[in-house]
Amino acid sequence: MTQTPAIETLLHGCVDLHCHSGPNPFRRRFDHAEAAKDGERLAMRGVLVKSHHHNTVMDLLAMSDRLAQSTVPVFGGIALNNHVGGINPSAVAMSLRMGGRAVWFPTLSAEQHIDCHPEGVGFPSAIVEVPNERVEVHRSNGELISEVFDVLDLVKETGAMVTGGHMAPDSITQLFTAARDKGIKRMLLNHPDYVVDADPDKCHELVALGAFVEHEAGFYDPEGTKKWDPKQLLEWIEKVGPEHTVIASDLGQENRPKPVDAFIRVASALLDLGLDEKSLRLVFCDNPAFLLGLED
Repeated sequence: MTQTPAIETLLHGCVDLHCHSGPNPFRRRFDHAEAAKDGERLAMRGVLVKSHHHNTVMDLLAMSDRLAQSTVPVFGGIALNNHVGGINPSAVAMSLRMGGRAVWFPTLSAEQHIDCHPEGVGFPSAIVEVPNERVEVHRSNGELISEVFDVLDLVKETGAMVTGGHMAPDSITQLFTAARDKGIKRMLLNHPDYVVDADPDKCHELVALGAFVEHEAGFYDPEGTKKWDPKQLLEWIEKVGPEHTVIASDLGQENRPKPVDAFIRVASALLDLGLDEKSLRLVFCDNPAFLLGLED
């Protein structure tokens, strides 16, 4: 196994685009300020904190005093589930214009997610009752609703990132095509082999539109809950290309590993399997930095 100090050097300045710190209706291991402090171990250039339920920008503004005590910048965004009114341009405008860097299209409220996880199967129980309802992104004729385009205008205005959330691959293709046509440069497909179910051919189609493909260190961490084989992750990187791939944590949940620990273990496994150091930097550091607007 590759020695940890060497891995920490290679991961210096990495970025996590998928941190599930709190506050949140789902129980979390730590809050956003604690996530930032932990990220100091790798001198992270940025952490993007995500909630399925609310606009995390407001969390960060309320925590500004504590966040200022860390050297790791933390950014927020908004997921367009029913909890914020679905495809709600007004909510997006507030989030992005107050500093948000990301818009996740429906996750828990996506039809694809509900079909895969009826009654929330596979997800933790909320500490309070939080009803989840399907959010529709299509008109009856299959075209995207007008609010989608209003949201994309705001993404373009602010230079933020847009993701397909947990929607079905064809819906994500429609979304990213519209985003490409508006000149949006930061697009991300979340975990193609979990819920979304996008095969490598579909990923190539989305990459051709300008998207990056995200995989989750939390799924491949040997001390995590899923423990997927890192060889599968390496195969994805080789098929899609490291220049189009991002590895994020998708961690922060109670009783799961810390993102930094998962990054170190998964990066070590990838190097042991033969991934070169330049590619490792691309997927953990350079590509996510671009998507978060930190490339300058």
